[in-house]
Amino acid sequence: MWKRITAKTEGVYIADTEQFVTKKMDKLRAEYGGFPGDLHFGLTKKAGAREPMYQRGTEIFNRRQISIVSMEECDDIAEAMGISHIFPEWLGANIAISGFSALTSLKEGSRIIFPSGASLLCEGENDPCIQPGEVIQSFYPDQPKLAAAFVRHAIGRRGIVCIVERPGDICTGDPVDIHSYEPKRVKKKIEKV
Repeated sequence: MWKRITAKTEGVYIADTEQFVTKKMDKLRAEYGGFPGDLHFGLTKKAGAREPMYQRGTEIFNRRQISIVSMEECDDIAEAMGISHIFPEWLGANIAISGFSALTSLKEGSRIIFPSGASLLCEGENDPCIQPGEVIQSFYPDQPKLAAAFVRHAIGRRGIVCIVERPGDICTGDPVDIHSYEPKRVKKKIEKV
């Protein structure tokens, strides 16, 4: 039911409340709600374009307290876009890991656990949007249409969003234990009529 994967924390990042691009830190404290001071911090948030079933501005639970990307998937997106690199900061990522190239496919309910005991609960894929594409475009002004290309090439590679299940410190260089939730397949009996 659970598969254990080991990875490495390549960076921890925070965005102030005025901008999307994150900046790299040595250590951040994960609290219930995310990283205090981060743009996406909070137990609740206002519904937006990603929650069309609610009227915009409706207060809902914040499933995107922390976002994680893999360095391998960042490299794959860059290669598909025909550019040399994409930094986690440009994607607004809070954590970058290496050693798990299929991070975006991690199932909801999986846990990401750090040496301090900090634990994040995977809430699913972070769907690509135009905002990071526009940031990438600003670093490659001579290559047109990169913003739209990012959305297209980042599907299934954009990383995941998480909530904080257990607070604690997360440091650049930390080993990471990923406990991938692998539900058992239920065999259905076919009744003969």
